[in-house]
Amino acid sequence: MKYYIKTFGCQMNVSDSERISGFLEAKGYKSAQGLSEAALAIFNTCGVRQMAEDRVYGQIHNLRKAENANPRLTPKTIILTGCLANRADVQKRLKNKVDLFCEIKDFPKEFKKILKTTNHKLQTTAQENIAYLSISPKHKNNFSAYVPIMTGCNNFCAYCVVPYARGREVSRPAAEILAEIKSLIKKGYKEIILLGQNVNSYKDKKINFSQLLKKVDAIHGNFWIQFMSNHPKDVTDEMIETVAKLPKVFESFHLPIQAGSDEIIRKMNRKYTAKQYLTLVKKIKKAYQKYKPDLPFALTSDIIVGFPGETKKQFMDSAKIMKLAKYDMVFFGQFSPRPGTAAWQMKDNISKAEKVRREQFLNEILKKTVHANNKKYVEQVLDVLVENKKDDHYFGRTRTMKNVKIVATQQNLIGKIVKAKITKANTWNLEGKLS
Repeated sequence: MKYYIKTFGCQMNVSDSERISGFLEAKGYKSAQGLSEAALAIFNTCGVRQMAEDRVYGQIHNLRKAENANPRLTPKTIILTGCLANRADVQKRLKNKVDLFCEIKDFPKEFKKILKTTNHKLQTTAQENIAYLSISPKHKNNFSAYVPIMTGCNNFCAYCVVPYARGREVSRPAAEILAEIKSLIKKGYKEIILLGQNVNSYKDKKINFSQLLKKVDAIHGNFWIQFMSNHPKDVTDEMIETVAKLPKVFESFHLPIQAGSDEIIRKMNRKYTAKQYLTLVKKIKKAYQKYKPDLPFALTSDIIVGFPGETKKQFMDSAKIMKLAKYDMVFFGQFSPRPGTAAWQMKDNISKAEKVRREQFLNEILKKTVHANNKKYVEQVLDVLVENKKDDHYFGRTRTMKNVKIVATQQNLIGKIVKAKITKANTWNLEGKLS
């Protein structure tokens, strides 16, 4: 039987889908090229914004509509997992279209309910007692790998569904994480991306996130270490010094601010102030300058515009933060009310048009700081992990997450770390040539 996984949302969802693939293929399933040729369709969903949720409804509706219009089509078995799986309103809306609603952490044991042969007879299987994070994943490529180190969240930010969708924080045993990474490095992987909803809240007995990073960095091999996503409240002096000193860890730090106004930050239940955040920014930049003075550094963030009650003056506080932090990238989100969260009870009083305007306003600030930062790369020779090729150009990323377009005639560079001299700085990418 062939399966197809449609993945929505963040890197953690992508990683989860890789583990679902590994689980299914261990049972003899084959990956389909598209939904049309799959007998088993799995929707790994995201509930962060209404737009992503609506796409799930639309695609499942269209699948069932096509089956109803053509009786000769064999009905697909549909599983809905991810962030929408345990929401009662979603289950009610899709109850006649989805065969199984299953939280991602329960996928191994719940899947036995839906296992069917091509004759649609239930297959009996042994009880699955596998922790889903322990499943061997089927990675998308052979040079860059997501490695989840924890899942869930204890923070309950007012706008966020993650604690409800994924439950409380659970950290994987450090020994298991290190064994997985060592196996990847032996296979030739060049980039290890440590994942968690709040990756820096990791804790396994006496091993905290900083200590885990040191153990990963100590693994023999030529590879990079990236991690996401951090919560400012868990960024300690120990963590700052550790990430700045370790040679394999990226010179890129993602530090979500979400809003520049202390009042909005408080309403979001983020547990820091703008001043405390900017103090962290200064400490981080100072540490990288101390330990890696000859290498470029990049700071990235997340900002939500149009949170309930956000005045124009409070919005301008976000603009002020952006000008002070001089980000290399910001991932903007227009506030979207999420059922079950604290913000769901607040009046969503900012119009869609105003949210769009505010995002565009901040994006203009971002374009200026990014371009100014990128100009500093010109004439530098940097390590670039090559990811793909189109025509006579290779495309890859630096250790600061800068996209680079490289002119090269050499063959078979995909998946390799190469030296590239930067010749041009654009707003959203760099251009260079092999050095």
